Amino acid sequence: MHSIFLRYLDETARQGSIRKAAAVLNVFSTAVNRKIISVEEQLGVKLLSRTAEGVELTAAGRIVLEHCRRTLMEYRQVQLRLGDIRDLRAAHIGIATIDSVSMEFLPRVLDLFQEEHPETSFTINHCQPEEVMSAVAAGEADIGVSFVLDLHPDVRAVARRGAAIGIILRADHPLVERSSLSVHDIADYTLVRTTDARGRHSIIDQVVTDSMVQSQATLFTNSLPLARKMILAGRGIGLYTRLGFLSELESGILRFVPLDAQQLNDLRIGVLVSARRPLEPASAVMCDMIADRLKRLNLG
Repeated sequence: MHSIFLRYLDETARQGSIRKAAAVLNVFSTAVNRKIISVEEQLGVKLLSRTAEGVELTAAGRIVLEHCRRTLMEYRQVQLRLGDIRDLRAAHIGIATIDSVSMEFLPRVLDLFQEEHPETSFTINHCQPEEVMSAVAAGEADIGVSFVLDLHPDVRAVARRGAAIGIILRADHPLVERSSLSVHDIADYTLVRTTDARGRHSIIDQVVTDSMVQSQATLFTNSLPLARKMILAGRGIGLYTRLGFLSELESGILRFVPLDAQQLNDLRIGVLVSARRPLEPASAVMCDMIADRLKRLNLG
């Protein structure tokens, strides 16, 4: 991957001699000398001061040697990580996430991951956002995928993606052509929304309360499959992100209309990991894959 010049200059500096470096590298000394001279000509500076006793680095040579050694070290680290990735067969990854992520998005990522690493096992738990954060902080989960509100000091977000909460409704619903909706617009419709474990103190409740609007009826549920069925049957309109309804939105059966509430439009989904412990190779690969796929989604 890297030019042989890096090794040639590094070994020449160690040995103080092109001839001795060539012997260590098991190549002809003329090959080492020609390569270094070629780079000197490209850079327009001398890297070595040649004497009868051997060679010494010039000021420019010391700068280039520092780059060479840093590059070689980083390359060896890459080789080690790639070796770890090739040996993921016995790995186990724990993921804590909100239910909408695990409906379709996470299974799609798991399919891609297991195509390359079929023997990796997983534990996946549905949690409330604050529980996801706590699980990652306590080391009970390697990766968390949840709303990023107030980060725990022991947790860092490796990726963030805007994920507004809006109105999910059928394509034949009378509100479907609206570019946005207010809380007043949805007041006369049955609302389907998630149960919040914290009681009536969630961001959604603050928006509804602040607007002094009560919808005719509300179905609270911690079952996203039930919510999907109710919305698809025309029994209500949903108050969710796009994440739990990817297939229906992609096919056009359901539509997403933004809600005119800044607090809900500013929400972000994040990929969360421990700020105290490095990820194991398998978890690092999975984390990168989740972050990459999350960035590709249209969640606005």
